[in-house]
Amino acid sequence: MSEDKTKEQAQPATEAEGQAPAELTVSDLNAIKQIIDVASQRGAFKPNEMMVVGQTYNKLEAFLGAVSQQQQQAAPAETGE
Repeated sequence: MSEDKTKEQAQPATEAEGQAPAELTVSDLNAIKQIIDVASQRGAFKPNEMMVVGQTYNKLEAFLGAVSQQQQQAAPAETGE
């Protein structure tokens, strides 16, 4: 009996409740980029935090640019079929 309880407690709440795992979409990443932009314009970050925020923003921007480019390349290939 105690083994059954331990197994039940070990499962994450999302699995136990039958919910789908959290997803992060390109649209969500674009929203995060915009949030960082607005927050930095409003002075929400301390000067010592700006380097990390800027590096993260640049990585996010590069990733979104690569995804956009892949989507544009894939679009003509799909219409050509």
